[in-house]
Amino acid sequence: MLLSLHPDIRVSRLAIGDEKAPLLVIDNLVSDPERLVRKAARSDFVGQRSMFPGIRARAPFSYGHFLESTLNPFLLECFGLQPGRFVFPMCHYSLVTLLPEKLAFLQRVPHVDSVTGNGLATVHYLFHGNWGGTAFYRHRWTGFEYVDERRKDEYFHRLEHESQGAEAPGAGYIDRDTALFERIAKVDGVFNRMVVYRRNSLHSGRIDNARVPPADPVAGRLSINTFIDVVP
Repeated sequence: MLLSLHPDIRVSRLAIGDEKAPLLVIDNLVSDPERLVRKAARSDFVGQRSMFPGIRARAPFSYGHFLESTLNPFLLECFGLQPGRFVFPMCHYSLVTLLPEKLAFLQRVPHVDSVTGNGLATVHYLFHGNWGGTAFYRHRWTGFEYVDERRKDEYFHRLEHESQGAEAPGAGYIDRDTALFERIAKVDGVFNRMVVYRRNSLHSGRIDNARVPPADPVAGRLSINTFIDVVP
C-alpha cells in the first residue's frame, strides 16, 4: 500500500503549557486518507490487554515508512531529536469503544505512554464527525505536565493517594478541568489531521461520555496510533 503526502499539507509547531512541551499538528497528511479507512474496514480488530479503552488492528506496514520520511525533517527543530530510523513499539488502527461506566481509574485520568523524554507518539484522525480529539493536562498537586524518570515516583505515589480520596473522578472519560487535573491544551479531531507529541506528556483522548463511538471503522472514532523510538 503506497502512501504519499497530500499536496496541501499544513504543519503547525506549538509549545504547550507552562513547561512548553512540543506539539506538532499536521493537517492534510496523506493524499488519499479514505484508502486507509477502507483498509481498516477489512482488518480484524481485537480487544486490548493494555489500558487502551477499545479495540485495535495492525496498521499497514507501509505506514511506518511513510511516517519516517515525513517526520524526520521535523525532529531536530521540534523535539530536539536527531533524525534517524524509526522503530515502532506500536503502530495500530484504534477504535475507542469502552463504555464510560466500565473505565478503570487510570482510564479516567490523563496518562503518559512512557517516562522517557525521547519517545514520540502520533495520533492520525481518520474519522468524520465530532468524535473528539486529544487534550493535554497539568497535574494540579505536583504541577507536572510531563512525567519522566525523575518525576515518576512522586507523581504515581500522589496519584495513588488521590485515587482513594474524595476528589477521585467518577465514571467517565476526562475532557475538561477536574479537581485533580487542569487542561492546558486541546486539539480537535479533524479528518486526516495528525498530532505528534512526546510520550511522557500527560494527555487523554477527548471522548463524549453521552455518545460513545461505535465499534465500526467507517462510522466510529478511527485513528492510527503509533509509538516511535528514533535510532540515529
